[in-house]
Amino acid sequence: MKDMGEAKLKIVAMPSDTNPAGNIFGGWIMSQVDLAASIAARELAPERAVTVSMDKVVFKEPVYVGDIVCCYAKIIAVGNTSMTIRVEVIADRVNKEGFTLCVPVTSATVTFVSVTKDGKKKAIDPELKKIHGFI
Repeated sequence: MKDMGEAKLKIVAMPSDTNPAGNIFGGWIMSQVDLAASIAARELAPERAVTVSMDKVVFKEPVYVGDIVCCYAKIIAVGNTSMTIRVEVIADRVNKEGFTLCVPVTSATVTFVSVTKDGKKKAIDPELKKIHGFI
């Protein structure tokens, strides 16, 4: 995760977030992915950004009650009004021996668009692009 920087979001998976099988519901995980991506999107669209698509969502391992779900998000591409964000989800989990494991559980690519408060597309500020290394 060194290339992803620090986690944008950390949350404990709770019993209320489970599916009928007792694992954490995939929709809940996707919601956390979207939140983490939205935090990253604010770097280039501080006024407002909206989710346009979520691509390549891959559930690699289950998430269990008590896992600390860590979402890492990094902007990987920027257009005039849109940005593509890579999200990696890691579960911090305690094993039977009492050691913490970092288990990659989900990954996704999310596209956001910068918009005004009334929902019209808004160009991403070139200065912000430059500051974040996209120009």
